[in-house]
Amino acid sequence: MTTKRNHPDELVVGLVSISDRASSGVYEDKGIPALQDWLGAALTSPWRGETRLIQDDAPTISATLVELVDVAGCDLVLTTGGTGPARRDVTPEATLAVATKEMPGFGEQMRQISLRFVPTAILSRQVAVIRETAAADHAALIVNLPGQPKSIKETLEGLRDADGKTVVPGIFAAVPYCIDLIGGPYIETDATVVAAFRPKSAQRAPK
Repeated sequence: MTTKRNHPDELVVGLVSISDRASSGVYEDKGIPALQDWLGAALTSPWRGETRLIQDDAPTISATLVELVDVAGCDLVLTTGGTGPARRDVTPEATLAVATKEMPGFGEQMRQISLRFVPTAILSRQVAVIRETAAADHAALIVNLPGQPKSIKETLEGLRDADGKTVVPGIFAAVPYCIDLIGGPYIETDATVVAAFRPKSAQRAPK
């Protein structure tokens, strides 16, 4: 498939908030606004979002992820919610069901970050996967994030000490190079928020 981009380097990001109560209007969703705000601060290259607010139901989650990658042409999909041990928390299973390959390092690092704050971080089950379209001409990285805006920010950009030195790297530092490797657009970030890491051979000359 050929993703329609407004700019050759435009990143198309799927933002999915998974919550029975928010999707039914019981309370206001905070996941998508938190993701939009963070990406707006972190990305210096062009991007646009495709937002979805859905119920915590495995078939719905899987169908939404497939639609965002295969139809909307997203290069990156970030989900929030539904990753705990409760019976209704099925986001990881629904994500793995549409995966071509699993990327376990993302979940491992998210839990390492969260364990700095709460011992219950070991209960989180976030996963990350690559999904390729059936024709294998497009691929996307799908990452399950925590449900709370504070935790979303911490896991994406990592932790710093009082002097601003990185103590624990955030997962987004690895996202741009991952997108490179699966054939997506070249992503640039604001290093004061999160510095994208690439091998020297994969770096573009500064504009």
